[in-house]
Amino acid sequence: MDGRPISEARVTLLDLAGDVVGSTLTAEDGSYAFTDLEGDHYTVVAAGYPAEATPLTLDATGPAAFDLMLAHNEG
Repeated sequence: MDGRPISEARVTLLDLAGDVVGSTLTAEDGSYAFTDLEGDHYTVVAAGYPAEATPLTLDATGPAAFDLMLAHNEG
């Protein structure tokens, strides 16, 4: 793992019921965004390399940043 951003990884946001709230691809710099979210509990799932799922809780105070580290083993 060398810390480089991953472009075109699929990032999906699920609500507590497991329903898809949104899905996007990461940009060249590894960034992604979901807008107009209400304070709630979500799961962020990233794929394109071995999938990674991480719980996320938002409150209604405004924008929030969340980093997700993706990596693969070079065998």
